[in-house]
Amino acid sequence: MTPLFGVATDGGLDAFAGLNNAVPVAPFSLNFGSRTYRMDEITREELYRELQTHPVHPTSSQPTPQDWAEAERRASGGLLPVLALTISGGLSGSINAAEQARAVVPELPVTVVDTRTLSAAQAFQVHAAATAAQRGETLETALDWVRRTAGETELYFTIETLEYLRRGGRIGRVQATLGGLLNLKPVITVDRATGAYTNVGRARSYKGGIEAVAAQVTSRYGEGTPLRVGLLYGSVREDADALLAAIQARHPIVWAGAAGVNPVLNVHTGPRAVGVAAAPGNWVWER
Repeated sequence: MTPLFGVATDGGLDAFAGLNNAVPVAPFSLNFGSRTYRMDEITREELYRELQTHPVHPTSSQPTPQDWAEAERRASGGLLPVLALTISGGLSGSINAAEQARAVVPELPVTVVDTRTLSAAQAFQVHAAATAAQRGETLETALDWVRRTAGETELYFTIETLEYLRRGGRIGRVQATLGGLLNLKPVITVDRATGAYTNVGRARSYKGGIEAVAAQVTSRYGEGTPLRVGLLYGSVREDADALLAAIQARHPIVWAGAAGVNPVLNVHTGPRAVGVAAAPGNWVWER
């Protein structure tokens, strides 16, 4: 089918090989003191080395309007309208840059959507949009699929230490709900109202945190509900396997994929992290 629109997203995406996630990306950047890397210029392994050895904690920078304009041009192919899906506006100003990019590419009709999430949950929404495009569906159909996918998908993750969220200034409500007890392992999600991180559970160990993430999934969807799961891992791939096993003990798995957390997001979680985007049953267009 001939696509009627193109799809672009930003560096909040953790892409999955088994999903339609191969869309143009407006990249974030990482800044180590005076040295700046675009997110596709540093590997996860290089990031972990820098985190261990660099005296300055890195900061991240959102895409520029020019970065967004370039991604939109590639998505459009010069002809098509573009659906631009951004990381949550409660976590980044990327959506503002996407809006400002309209002035850079005034010839392109661009629809900007705040996914109100990130990472694997953003990947699910990108998959919905890109699938609609591949099937020759209208932009209106794609927006409906994205909206419905967003409504049924949850993202939960845990981290070994809160230190990196603290350094990056993103600890906010997570720290408040933990009472500042930094030795506890939080279960974090993105609040649908604010688009920012919030804590929904806790554990006394990292292994317990993995179990707590699985328990949160079951609490949300009900034991025995078939699920699609996009698993995420930081420096230890086996963490994703452990989380999948914990979820499989309670749910049939319709689809599962795993992806490493990208370097820009990993700066805020720290190297050791594990998470999941979960949604019930088949994709909305398969029902």
